[in-house]
Amino acid sequence: MTDESYIQLTIEIAKKGEGYVSPNPLVGCVITKDNRIIGAGYHQKFGEEHAEINAINSATESLEGSTLYVNLEPCSHYGKTPPCTDRIIEEKIKRVVIGTLDVNPLVSGNGVRKLKKAGIDVKVGVLEKECLELNKFFFKNITKKIPYVTLKAAQTLDGMIADKNHFSEWISSDSSRKYVHLLRSKYDAVLIGSNTAKIDDPKLTVRMVEGRNPFRVVLDSELKLSPELKLFKNNKDKKTILVTSLANKLKKNKIEKFNKRGVELLFVKKNEDKRINLLSLLKKLSNRGIASILVEGGGKTYSSFMKLDLFDDVFLFISPKILGEGIKTFPGLNFENLKQALKLNIIKSEIVGDDILIKLAK
Repeated sequence: MTDESYIQLTIEIAKKGEGYVSPNPLVGCVITKDNRIIGAGYHQKFGEEHAEINAINSATESLEGSTLYVNLEPCSHYGKTPPCTDRIIEEKIKRVVIGTLDVNPLVSGNGVRKLKKAGIDVKVGVLEKECLELNKFFFKNITKKIPYVTLKAAQTLDGMIADKNHFSEWISSDSSRKYVHLLRSKYDAVLIGSNTAKIDDPKLTVRMVEGRNPFRVVLDSELKLSPELKLFKNNKDKKTILVTSLANKLKKNKIEKFNKRGVELLFVKKNEDKRINLLSLLKKLSNRGIASILVEGGGKTYSSFMKLDLFDDVFLFISPKILGEGIKTFPGLNFENLKQALKLNIIKSEIVGDDILIKLAK
C-alpha cells in the first residue's frame, strides 16, 4: 500500500470519533512494519488518549523501525494528556507520515520539528485536502474562535419551508429526515429560532439513527417561550440552552421555571434590530466547547446568519412538491436585483429518498 492509502485509512478510522471528541479534532492512526499493519487506533472521546497512543498501545510487536501514519500532526505539548511526540520518539518509530499540520498554535509545526530533531524521517501533506475537510469544524473553531455553522433546510421546489399556515410536516422524505438525524449526531449543537420552537415544538434529538444527542440551542430574545415545550420538558440530559437578551435577567419567575427543567439560560446582547447578536452568541458557544452548529430553522434565523455572513455552508433538501404560497426559506433576504444576489457554490448534489440534497458553500 502507498502512503496515500494508509492516510486514507487513518481518515476512515478517525470518523469513528464523530460526535464524541469535540472540541478536539478527529484523528486516526495506523502503524506499519514490513508492509504489515501492526497497530491502529483513533481518538475516541474528549479528554481520553489520542489516536497515536491508542495505536501504539494496540501494537502486536516492537515498534522499533516502524512507520506511523496519522491524519493530523502529533501534539508536542501537555494538555489533558502527555505529548504524543514523546511516546513516538520513545518507541523508536523510524518514520512518521502526516496528513496535515495542526493549526492549533500550541502544536502547529512544533510536533514535526520535535520528531525531526529526534532523527525521525517525517513526511507532511499526504491527502492534505481530505484531511483538512475531515476536521473543518476543529480548524474553524480553533482559528476564528467561533463554531462552524451549517444551515440546514427542507423546502419545496418553489422555495417554501412550510405552507401558509406554518405547517411543515412533512416536506421531506423519511430518508432525508434520517439523514438529518445522522447530521445531528455529528454536530455539537442544533439551533432554532423561537418561532420554530413555538410552532413545530420539535425534540431536536437523534432518534432515527444511533448516535449521541447534540446540544439544543433555542433563540428567544424576549423570553416568551413556554417552559412546557418538548425541548424544555424532555431535558433529562440537560443539553438544552435557551438564549435570550440581557434585559431578561430581571424576569426571575420565568427564569426559575426554566431552571427547574435543567435548562441553561445564556444571556446575550441584542443588535439594533432587537434580535440576538449572533456573533456574540457564537463566541459564547465556542467558549463552552461547542465547535459546530447545525441551524435547523426557521426562515428568519437562516436569513440572519446569511445577512451577517456567519455561516460556512448550506444543506438544502429539495422536495418534488409545489405549494405556490407558503413560508419562504429565506424571507429576510430582500436583494434589489440579481447582481446583488448572494451567490453560493454547489459543492455536491445527491438523491436522498424522494428528495435532492444540494450542499453549497460560500
